[in-house]
Order: sequence, then structure tokens, then C-alpha cells
Amino acid sequence: MSVDPYALPDDLPVPEDDGAADHLPGATVPRVVLESSAGPVDLAELCSGLGVVYVYPRSGRPGEPLLPGWNEIPGARGCTPQSCAFRDRAAAFGRLGARVAGVSAQTLDDQIEFAERNGMPFPVLADPELKLRDELGLPTFETCGLELYRRMAIVAENGRIAKVFYPVFPPDQNASEVLAWLAGDATVER
Repeated sequence: MSVDPYALPDDLPVPEDDGAADHLPGATVPRVVLESSAGPVDLAELCSGLGVVYVYPRSGRPGEPLLPGWNEIPGARGCTPQSCAFRDRAAAFGRLGARVAGVSAQTLDDQIEFAERNGMPFPVLADPELKLRDELGLPTFETCGLELYRRMAIVAENGRIAKVFYPVFPPDQNASEVLAWLAGDATVER
């Protein structure tokens, strides 16, 4: 059965904070070059000023079935709505001086297809070798023989991680939460 990757079911399980990202605030963004929908991207360079990197498990394609049990994995479903929310708010991030990129463990071909289909105005990075897991200790999970990133968003200032949004739920609200934090909204934990 095919599923609309742009829609979120009402009954998705909410991910719990397992502490797997607690070590990230204050960490230096490593010099890791990943291929992307816009060519090679050096993560350290992207985050040398104000950078926002949102991380997601894997995007879906219209007309293709989800991985078995995907909706039951807390935090798995919602990659396309998360990405499209960042896309729709790209100008607001730009006004704040933030450079944005998305990253998953998918292949470069998958990322290019996704970026073109959805008109992504920023690079979508491919990390099938899980270099960011190895360099930063980003949390992952396994399903159907795949190791995938857990959903999060990282804000870096001058090469250091200033804020981590983890876990992220609901995923389609993540971009708004990051923008609110960047704008100094007192309701978003600093």
C-alpha cells in the first residue's frame, strides 16, 4: 500500500528523550565534507557563522510503500513534512543570517531526487557512510537492515553547537521551533 509522505497520521508514537544527544551542545562542528543536492558541502564551513542542520531518518517517495513498521517506530515518520517546513521557512532563516542544510543516511541519488521534487532551496546532504554518527556521535536506529539517523535539528554558531532539538515531535513543527529559538522566543528552552 502506498502512503502519502507529505501527510502525518494522527496516531504516531511520540519519541522519548533517551539522552543520546546530550553530549552535543558545545561540541565543535567537524570538518566533514558530504555530497549533496547542491554539490559537496563542508559542514564546518556551513556552520562557521550561523548554521542550522536538520537530521532525519529517510524521506519517502509518493507512490512507494513505507518500510515495514515505519509508522510504529517513534520519531521515524515525518521526514518529508519536516524538510518541507524548513523549505517553506527558508527566507525567514535567511533573514536571520542562518544557513540551512538537511542530512540523512540516504544515497546522493535519493537526496537529489528528493530535493528536485520538493524544490529545496538549500543543500540536502547524503551521509550513507554515517560520517556524522562517527564524528559527532549522532544517534541512530536500525530497521529492515538499515542504520538511520534519529530526527533532530542542530543550531551552530561560529563552529560550535549552540542548541540541539532532540527528540523532534511533531516533525512538521521543527522549523518553526528552531526559528522561534533563533529569534529569542522565551517559550523555547535556551
